[in-house]
Amino acid sequence: MHVLSINWVKRVTIIYLAEAEGLKETQLSLYFQDISAFDNPNATVIPVAGIVGKAWTFTQFHSAPAQFGTVYITDDYITETSDPKSPEVGRAQGMNVTAGLDGLNSHVMISIVFTNKEYNGSTIQIQGVSKQFEAVREVALVAGTGKFRFARGYATFETYFLDIPAQYSVI
Repeated sequence: MHVLSINWVKRVTIIYLAEAEGLKETQLSLYFQDISAFDNPNATVIPVAGIVGKAWTFTQFHSAPAQFGTVYITDDYITETSDPKSPEVGRAQGMNVTAGLDGLNSHVMISIVFTNKEYNGSTIQIQGVSKQFEAVREVALVAGTGKFRFARGYATFETYFLDIPAQYSVI
């Protein structure tokens, strides 16, 4: 069994089951570069479906959360540090759906696809309800491939940096 902790300020702890291995823990720190500016050609998060007549937007304000039923597709790049110019280690590809009637919770389904030398081609699968306005949000780590085959555990997401006017955050 292999335990992997990824502290990316979306912190992930993974238990990786491997044949004939004892319990092993690995720690990584990763940073999601999240660009939600829908008019920006470099956007990494976009809404693709929602309730007709309702705004398909998401804000970081508790008083104006996303609309229930809005579906967002994401392809955030993941870096070694919080600096967006630091080396890319992978992509966070998947979708988020505003699942709470009050717009405060999002159901997250994300594959972390590694592109760096050490884990290239390996993936980690994350899913669960993310309580968007909590400082630390926990979701399940349900699977992995390559070096993370049979992974299981949990991820914690924390917003490291937020620029609301630019619709940019590091998670």
